[in-house]
This record gives sequence, C-alpha cells and structure tokens, in this order.
Amino acid sequence: MKRNEKGFTLIEMLIVLMVISILLLITIPNVTKHNSMINKKGCSAFVKMVQSQVKAYEMEHEKIPTVQELIDGKYIENNRCPNGKTIAITGEGEVLEGE
Repeated sequence: MKRNEKGFTLIEMLIVLMVISILLLITIPNVTKHNSMINKKGCSAFVKMVQSQVKAYEMEHEKIPTVQELIDGKYIENNRCPNGKTIAITGEGEVLEGE
C-alpha cells in the first residue's frame, strides 16, 4: 500500500458515526415531545372544521346533524381527530372532542 493514498481511516469513520449518533440522540426526543402538541393542535383545527360543516348542514337541511349524517352526506370523512379521539355533536350543534 502506498502511504499517500487518500481516504478515511477507521478512527475518522468512528468519530463521524459517534457525532451522528449524538445528534440523533438529541433530536429524536425533541421530535417525539412535540408530536403530542402537533396532534392536539390538529384536533383543535379538525373540531373547528367539523363545526363549520355542522353549520353548512344545518343551513341546507334546517336541522342539527349527527356525526353519522355528516359522514353519510360526505361533509366529513371520519369522526376521528389526528390524536385518535372521536368527536361528538351536542343537541345545540356544538362540536366537542371526545375520548
């Protein structure tokens, strides 16, 4: 082997892998911590969107719909928030986040 060949040594590669591992260990917990907050905000936006669809249904049919009527009428696709909780509609037409 020639002494002046260019390339990385095993030590240099191990140092690079160690640095990448440390960066991943710092980054992954932060992403998972913010994931629940993102899902909560997504659910809040979904509830507001469903509330507007309840008003649209009420204007067209002159009655407050159930969640199933909204799904059957293709006003919404499903009754689940991004965080997995279901929604419910009260007798007054208010949309609530359930369990």
